[in-house]
Amino acid sequence: MSKITLILGGARSGKSTYAEQRCLPNGRLKKRYIATAQIWDEETRERVNKHKDRRAQNWDVTEEVFKDLSQHLLKTEQPSQITLVDCLTLWLTNEMLSNEKEDINPVIDTFVENIAKLKQPYVFVSNEVGMGIVPENALARKFRDAQGRLNQKVAKVANQVIFVAAGLPLKLK
Repeated sequence: MSKITLILGGARSGKSTYAEQRCLPNGRLKKRYIATAQIWDEETRERVNKHKDRRAQNWDVTEEVFKDLSQHLLKTEQPSQITLVDCLTLWLTNEMLSNEKEDINPVIDTFVENIAKLKQPYVFVSNEVGMGIVPENALARKFRDAQGRLNQKVAKVANQVIFVAAGLPLKLK
């Protein structure tokens, strides 16, 4: 498996399930799952619970990391481990909401610089959000643009990039 794999797709495209399936056959590697979703409402709680139920007992370590993700990855990296991060979109949301008045670009740049230093295999899941209509409010447009920049920069340092639509993977890189 490539050191860094980026799996992109739209909402309900099957990207998370596909990412999990890519990690699980690695029998010799300890499997670590990092979730980035914060539970803000009942709908989010239901989504998170569905993900947890699907993961069940297939993962050796499960963590929740809402901010400062790349620093956490650098500090906790272990040999013989594959890490799935699901997802960069929710991590970026967390960062933007906590830095609402600040420029998010330095946060994105630091993240990409740090993940390029990682030594173990990583699978990052991220939403492709720029294929729809232009959002009507400024914060949503700012987020869409930041997510697009994040995806491009992670794709540049990734060894492999896969786009998932309707549960079907398409290798981009």
